[in-house]
Amino acid sequence: MAQSVGIKDVARVAGVSVGTVSNVINRPATVAEETRARVLAAIDRLGYVRSESARQLRAGRSRIMGLLVLDMGNPFFVDVARGAERAARDAGLGVMVCNSAQSPSEEAEYLSLFAEQRVRGVLLTPAEATGRTVEGFRRHDIPFVLVDRVAEGATECSVSVDDVNGGALAVRHLVDAGHRRIAYVSGPPALNQVKDRRQGALRALAEAGLPGSALHELPTERLDVAAGRDAGARLLGLADRPTAVFCANDLLALGVLQSMYAAGVRVPEDVAIVGYDDIEFAAAAAVPLTSVRQPAVTMGALAAGLLLEEIAAADHPGTAHEHRRVVLQPELVVRGSSLGPR
Repeated sequence: MAQSVGIKDVARVAGVSVGTVSNVINRPATVAEETRARVLAAIDRLGYVRSESARQLRAGRSRIMGLLVLDMGNPFFVDVARGAERAARDAGLGVMVCNSAQSPSEEAEYLSLFAEQRVRGVLLTPAEATGRTVEGFRRHDIPFVLVDRVAEGATECSVSVDDVNGGALAVRHLVDAGHRRIAYVSGPPALNQVKDRRQGALRALAEAGLPGSALHELPTERLDVAAGRDAGARLLGLADRPTAVFCANDLLALGVLQSMYAAGVRVPEDVAIVGYDDIEFAAAAAVPLTSVRQPAVTMGALAAGLLLEEIAAADHPGTAHEHRRVVLQPELVVRGSSLGPR
């Protein structure tokens, strides 16, 4: 195994002190141009890479921002991560992205990892509905911002989308198209997003003078394509099958669409489908998917910005930071999966 190159090796080859090498790395403007060029040449020749762990131990903090999401298999969260990464990079920070897989236990493990790594702050989409995991994380005194979830109190910032309005947009569209029996493929019922979208769906039905029983809920354990296919199979087995389906996210909707096609059920002529998130694959489906668009990249960038503000306040004692709740508005994007006549 090759021996690692240290700062002393660079100093020896460049013919300068260790302190000068340190200045070139951390405060280059304080070093004469000729000396700086000699040190940089030595660094390049030796392949020196500074030890971030050692720097972290000296400073007592890292240059990493943690991002913990529900499902990195969902392109929505990939877009959230893109927005967060851009904002973090502009501030000189990297992003450690972790996937809780909608598991409270995995969420707790990753939050512990973030604490061990002394991350500067965390962007978090909670998987644990009661908030116990988040409360336990507070003792580490690491700033965090909730993403795709509204903060219930005034103890942290949050960036989210008005999911109640989003659910209402989806079902109002279906009702206006003439549908009177609508299925809601909901995902895990404990998730706040799932509950809020259902609340919006019921609101739209009430506005149209329809009873809550017009919404037939099909819960799933996960928010992925396989769960959508399973829900589609259950939908096909209903004696009084709904004529439209609203899904809590686009992956579920794509799974339902696959089930309909496999069974020879026409979309949208026999069953209309509306998803949620408007991921890139929605427009590219066999039948382009109507979806409720969330500004995912913007959400990630705004959340990272709020976290950076809180980090800056923590770095400067006496600087006040006011926690804010940013709620973005969704947009209905109508495509072929819901345009059939009734």
